[in-house]
Amino acid sequence: ITFMMRALRYKNYRLFFGGQIVSLIGTWMTTTALSWLVYRLTGSALLLGTVGFAGQLPAFLLAPVAGVLVDRGNRHHIMVATQIASMIESFALAALTLTHRITIPSLLALTAVQGLINAFDMSARQAFVVELIENKEDLGNAIALNSSMFNLARLVGPSVGGVLIAAVGEGWCFMIDGVSYIAVIGALLAMTLVARRAAPSKKDAVGQVREGWNYVSRSVPLRSIIGLVALICLVGLPYTVLMPIFAGKVLNGGPHTLGFLMSASGAGALMSALWLASRKSVLGLGRVIGFASGAFGVGLIAFSFSRTLWLSMILIMAAGAAFMLQMASSNTILQTIVDDDKRGRVMSFYIMAFMGSTPFGCLMAGSLSEKIGAPHTLALGGVCCILGSLWFRGRLPALREAVRPIYRKLGILPQVATGLETASELMGPQTRTD
Repeated sequence: ITFMMRALRYKNYRLFFGGQIVSLIGTWMTTTALSWLVYRLTGSALLLGTVGFAGQLPAFLLAPVAGVLVDRGNRHHIMVATQIASMIESFALAALTLTHRITIPSLLALTAVQGLINAFDMSARQAFVVELIENKEDLGNAIALNSSMFNLARLVGPSVGGVLIAAVGEGWCFMIDGVSYIAVIGALLAMTLVARRAAPSKKDAVGQVREGWNYVSRSVPLRSIIGLVALICLVGLPYTVLMPIFAGKVLNGGPHTLGFLMSASGAGALMSALWLASRKSVLGLGRVIGFASGAFGVGLIAFSFSRTLWLSMILIMAAGAAFMLQMASSNTILQTIVDDDKRGRVMSFYIMAFMGSTPFGCLMAGSLSEKIGAPHTLALGGVCCILGSLWFRGRLPALREAVRPIYRKLGILPQVATGLETASELMGPQTRTD
């Protein structure tokens, strides 16, 4: 247990962890309440997809600009600003809902504002964690604990949200979310940080975006991992916006059913994150990415055919576990091999793939569900995830060759004393650099 929690020995990371877990529970309550509110007001899969599109499109459009700002600016100050802005947005959403003035256009507008905030918040968050860990050997553990924190909140938040929606309505979920931001803002202000000096650059913002793009596109590991993330988030992740359809129409349930399904997905993801936190090294994560993306597709297909709540919960738990394995492993490898002066921009492209592909997937899934139904839409997405897994597994040998020198430089993969690797070392699991 102590080894799994080793990143918590750093004071700043403990503050970050504690504040974030409170805030994220509120965020997941809002996510559940927002999707149920749209479904209650409209009953439309297309509008569920449209709201998802509006909330995540800004990340696709602004992530590269956000990455430049994160590399140039003070990541700590950016984080404080985005958390304050998110708190104000949640209170606005609560006020409109509790006074019964909420409409689909106002929901779309507020969701788009949150997406705008997230474009900067997520890029800053990904790069900021590195500053909280003094010994970079513990970085992988910190990233895995971040995933654990996120999914612990994902386990608790939807369950509590489902109960609150049934008892007092969606507005109080939004209100509690707004209050929860106080915890993370307080934690950020309590940190003691050494000022990070950004590397000077003669390039303008456009030039720095282009530099970051060239850095990613010329790296086999970076472009392959980010490419798979984009595919999975385009065709697989939109299952989240279809959950109200499965809860209400397929499983004949209510908001509590939606909460159970989302919590089950979070439980699976939490188990995967804890397993990743127990790992001692980044070695072998390439194989994990290839396996997990295929398993995610299989889980979605199986879930799409289930018509029983308990079986649906088990299957969506398995899918959630596989999705988290793929995303957290991808994040860990990217954070390990990227140059620090380009970290913000590279992670902005990761966010662009993650949150940028999803809105188009949400829109596509919502539209397709209107024509062929949510189950068939989800099954089709699962098939595409499996095909993506097969493509990535075919890229693994090239990825290993590309990251091997980086791992040696970082001391993750020590040099062989003779300067040459034997055949057994090349094939053995202890030297697999994926």
